[in-house]
Amino acid sequence: MTCLWSLWSLSLLTFACFGREACSSHCPVLECWLVPDKARAGASNNQEKVLLDVRTDGHHAANQDAPPDGIKKIYSVGDPAATLCHRSLCPLSGSAHKPVCELSSFLPHPSTVKWAASLTEPAFSPLYLQADWMAASIQGLDAQRGISNVLRATTGTSDLDVVLSVTTTTVAVKAGLGEQVLLDCQFWADRASPLSGFAIEWRRQFRGSGEMILAYDGKADRLSDTPEDGAMVDFAGLHRNGNASLIIRETKVRHTGTYICMVYLPNLLAQVTMELEILEPPSLSMHPASLPLIVTGQSLTVHCVASGFAPHSLELSWEFKSPDGKTRSLGPVRISGHRQAWDGTYSQDTRLELDTSTMDLGRGGEVTCVGEHPGGTRRASVTLRIIGFSTPSIEDSMAMVGVALVLYGLIKFVSWTFIPSVRTSLICARRLKRG
Repeated sequence: MTCLWSLWSLSLLTFACFGREACSSHCPVLECWLVPDKARAGASNNQEKVLLDVRTDGHHAANQDAPPDGIKKIYSVGDPAATLCHRSLCPLSGSAHKPVCELSSFLPHPSTVKWAASLTEPAFSPLYLQADWMAASIQGLDAQRGISNVLRATTGTSDLDVVLSVTTTTVAVKAGLGEQVLLDCQFWADRASPLSGFAIEWRRQFRGSGEMILAYDGKADRLSDTPEDGAMVDFAGLHRNGNASLIIRETKVRHTGTYICMVYLPNLLAQVTMELEILEPPSLSMHPASLPLIVTGQSLTVHCVASGFAPHSLELSWEFKSPDGKTRSLGPVRISGHRQAWDGTYSQDTRLELDTSTMDLGRGGEVTCVGEHPGGTRRASVTLRIIGFSTPSIEDSMAMVGVALVLYGLIKFVSWTFIPSVRTSLICARRLKRG
């Protein structure tokens, strides 16, 4: 036993030294928190650390005399599908950033939902269920993968075998409006198990409310009566290789939320969760779209409307870019409240007062409305032109010369057109008076 323990310790040390490189050809030794039964423990903080020594060859590791310091127990886990051998479960050597793993006891029981009722008819429990059952919930590094396993052990042993495994690679998904989204959910069931047949259910939760998206009884080949429009599953792939992924053909604001993929076997249930967030940046429009030429001392109000964005988190601000390329913020600004459209998107507007008598705007520049949103930053700009500046530019000078020429031409036109007529009228009036 001492030799076996030494070999096991050496393999664990090798794993720790080589980090992910060691996981490239071997399954990791997973650290898990064993969550005790609250009814027995009386408190939820009595968690203890255990190790999962994963094997895919159908053989369990030999029992050891005692686990290392700080470890309560070592479980030998048989995982023929290698669902626990992904690289996201292998932390870098010496890194404190590790996969999250929780292990807890599991009690098999018949499902009460109607789309899984056929799995346990007639209502009797097979002898296979008379064992020690556990559930493992695991999340890989950087949310690359979420795994939920149901494991069985012969009563009184530490040899666990994966009976049902549900996996997702889309733990967190961000999408824009109108896009097609795939929420990944794959499941594997031990074919050697006498528990035959399966059912799946997809649910969405958002802000405390939940709803069913789609449910399917694989044993009776029956779809739920009210699947959500635009949501579908590849049923051929579901039966062929356990592909229970949900496809949303065209995303809308209401699709934001927590999605739960639940897989039922007779008396067993495993589920994974994933987050879908709809991020649509705003469209910005400026009013007026083209600013008039103004004179120093005048003021002008500019409006910016942000529309069609989701969620409602948006920061609106104004910038001014002078001809020399320098940019600075403008303010103060007025911002309206949010307005929600029929499709769930939001709109908001802001107003800026451009007072050339108090604001240092020089001879003009580019005024920009900036909308900062989780879906991306958007900008809309207009050009501001000011005349009457103390040191006019060539453009300002040319504009003033143009105005002077127009005024001179108008005066000449009036003098040529109206003054001779007035002079003639006066001469006629004098002659009539003499006569």
